[in-house]
Amino acid sequence: MIDKKRLAQAVEVCLAENKGKRKFQQSVDLAIGFENVDFKKPDDKLNLTLLLPHAPKKQSILVYADGQVEMEAKNHADLVLNKAQVNEYSKDAKKAKTLVKYNSLAVPTLMAEVGKKLGKYLRGKMPAVLPPGADIKAFIERSARTISIKSKGKMLPAAHCIIGNESMSAEEITDNAKTVLEALYKKFNEHQFKSIVIKTTMGKPVKVK
Repeated sequence: MIDKKRLAQAVEVCLAENKGKRKFQQSVDLAIGFENVDFKKPDDKLNLTLLLPHAPKKQSILVYADGQVEMEAKNHADLVLNKAQVNEYSKDAKKAKTLVKYNSLAVPTLMAEVGKKLGKYLRGKMPAVLPPGADIKAFIERSARTISIKSKGKMLPAAHCIIGNESMSAEEITDNAKTVLEALYKKFNEHQFKSIVIKTTMGKPVKVK
């Protein structure tokens, strides 16, 4: 299991070397290289959805809903689409492809409709279910802290995900990284981890030693 102190040291070095060096806010990413892992095998395939302790960036939220839920969601989400609007987006490929940038939620009655009409444009990024009677504000806040981490690479199996941005504290970023690694250690054995690095968008990777 990864030592939190060593993880925190790598995050601190990464921020010290790169924070404020660009004219835009850089994200902070976690990259893991594996060995003796074959992502083509079902048991090794990686497709995790994780709830982080802290939102890694300002995340745009989309809610698919009708009726009262639609009206309430407009107070909290960046975009709300009802059934008629889902159908409208499905007829405009360019417009539909913009939806992939959102973290999304959908009421149960629209899940099938979204999958049928927009699934091919969402590149596997389907909405999470917004249960009946749910606290919409709370679910949107959770959605902003949710990330996906999937299999990447064939010759060099690797996984990569965002864990923060340079405006966050080192402690918050470390907490997020620890959450991701704990999930991965439940799936893979320690000897299968070849490398773990922290890096900003344009910065050099810092190895977790």
